[in-house]
Amino acid sequence: MTALQPICIPKSMQIAITGRCNLRCKYCFYADEMVALKDLPTETWLNFFKQLGELGIMRVTFTGGEAFTRPDLFELIDGVIENRMRYSILSNGTLITEKVLEQFQLGKRRLRLDYIQISIDGSTADVHNQSRPKSFEHAIRGMQLLRQAGFRTVVRVTINRHNFQDLENIAGLLLDEMGLPSFGTNEAMPMGAGCENQPEITLTADEQVIAMGILARLEERYPGRITASAGPQSKRKHFAEMEHARQTGERPTQWQMGCLSGCGGVFYNMDVLHDGTIVPCHVLTGVSLGNITTDSLEEVWLKHPHMVALRERRLTPMQEVLGCQDCEWAPYCNGGCPGLAYSLTGDYNRADSHDCYRRFLFQTGAINVVRS
Repeated sequence: MTALQPICIPKSMQIAITGRCNLRCKYCFYADEMVALKDLPTETWLNFFKQLGELGIMRVTFTGGEAFTRPDLFELIDGVIENRMRYSILSNGTLITEKVLEQFQLGKRRLRLDYIQISIDGSTADVHNQSRPKSFEHAIRGMQLLRQAGFRTVVRVTINRHNFQDLENIAGLLLDEMGLPSFGTNEAMPMGAGCENQPEITLTADEQVIAMGILARLEERYPGRITASAGPQSKRKHFAEMEHARQTGERPTQWQMGCLSGCGGVFYNMDVLHDGTIVPCHVLTGVSLGNITTDSLEEVWLKHPHMVALRERRLTPMQEVLGCQDCEWAPYCNGGCPGLAYSLTGDYNRADSHDCYRRFLFQTGAINVVRS
């Protein structure tokens, strides 16, 4: 069993500066939180950025809601820059205009910007708008403006039941027509609005198999240009590594096998919701660690019981995890996402059943993911 790595102050933080959004995406995992919590005022965020700078945080990612709905966005950006940090923005792209982009030319705003990420969920309005209503033309326009102005533009495709059959067309649009060097994928998860709309939006196991096959073909056509940290592409690779380890005894070097080690984010990152609530990450919004208005970020990071427990969970053998004791794949598994496990069971020390290989094989009737 691998010992825990030393804990240093995180180098980056993801901050939801607003719960407001101009869209109502069918799978938004942050939708429930938008209703109940209030945005912090400008001055509170600026004081917080000063604390981050003093702690040595190097980067922040602005998210929401939709970051560009916030009238003081560029004042907040300047606050980050004044405290010697870099930043990036996650956006739906629909509010990006020529006038907005002019604001980035002032001071060091452009110099300190790492990237702006735009969400595109279809090759046409008919597909995209099923997941992200009435937004395709505006999102494409925002992406085009960013590209034309030379901004580093990142695109994320959230794979779901509305668009998995459109993946080849999406790749053609983004990589061939738009000329992007790459794009990333993840998937709609059964949490937040995605839980409410799960029958409509979340891929079934058989649809996962189809999506895996499409993405495998696209990888051959566009080597290294479609990336994933979650979703069918990532899942197929992970399942194949489990198969390989079981057949050969060779263990993967990228992750720790046989323990609840599916996420290492708590060793290098921590997030803040738009009312100042500190959370381990944005898919663990139900696990409050305190609030930036009342609690020491450094104390929370180093000593909060939830942070300690989330780090120590990777020392738990899969064969001791409730529901996994008799699983033949337990010695080769890492338990998946603790955020999704918490959403599904109320316990982040359980395995994420949404990404369970045994469940996947049973539901699809496949022999293994490599042959399926």
